[in-house]
Amino acid sequence: MVSWPPPGTRVMVRYRRPAGSSPPLTDAVGHLLDIEPLVRVQTKTGAVVQFASADVVAVRALTDTPVRTSQIRALEHAAAFAWPGVEQQWLDGWLLRAGHGVTSCANSAVPLDITARIATIPAIVDWYAQRRLTPRLAIADRLLRLPGTGGQANAVLVRDVRTAEPDPSVRLSDHPDDAWLRLYRRDVPVDVLTAVVDGEAVFGRHTDVAVARASVTAAPDGSRWVGLSAMRVADQDAARAVSEALLAWGAARGATRGYVRVRDDDSTAAGLAQSLGFALHHRARYVTAAT
Repeated sequence: MVSWPPPGTRVMVRYRRPAGSSPPLTDAVGHLLDIEPLVRVQTKTGAVVQFASADVVAVRALTDTPVRTSQIRALEHAAAFAWPGVEQQWLDGWLLRAGHGVTSCANSAVPLDITARIATIPAIVDWYAQRRLTPRLAIADRLLRLPGTGGQANAVLVRDVRTAEPDPSVRLSDHPDDAWLRLYRRDVPVDVLTAVVDGEAVFGRHTDVAVARASVTAAPDGSRWVGLSAMRVADQDAARAVSEALLAWGAARGATRGYVRVRDDDSTAAGLAQSLGFALHHRARYVTAAT
């Protein structure tokens, strides 16, 4: 019997082709999306290969495809501009963000330039103290090495995006209306939700069961990304519909890839992201800074 690794794992699956095929076996290499009712594997090109589990001969878990540090920095830059709080300041290669103390993304400092150093942290602590905010750092694992571990761990997942016909059940708006805010059920100020630097944001709602936010921003290397955030769902099918509509919206505005940040303790969001074809790009964490 085949032993399957968790969805999201990069794998090589050997399976039987239809009778009479030559060769009789072939391999699918990519990230495992599902094993039932069909095995689905997303390759590095974004294509999804699917076949019956009964045809599988062997499965081998692989290490994640290497991602360059410059690619991590580029994506973190686009993501920081997509959720920037209501006040921003550059300080020695760090982007400091403040947003009334609500959400970690909008109230943390992220090292975006190669010049960012640990030596700047005391000045970062002072900046947040002046605003009576907790000094948080948003650190991608390979951008800056901090002493110790801990903090709120999260994973940044990515996938390719493309334009598509709009789903009539999903309503898009450039501002969160009362119905959207009622479904979101989080006390996040509207000016934090709508803030974006050098980009554009949109809010999606599927009837009365799912809402999410998307934003398109550019990285310094010129790539354009669409990021999903502020997701609240009561139905997984509706969540996928909203997400796909938002990703297609981003693709229509020049984004070629999408991303979502998922906390390690949020298995529901992780499962949804994997069902949408997202795969791990890099890991990060939020850490409370100290002098």
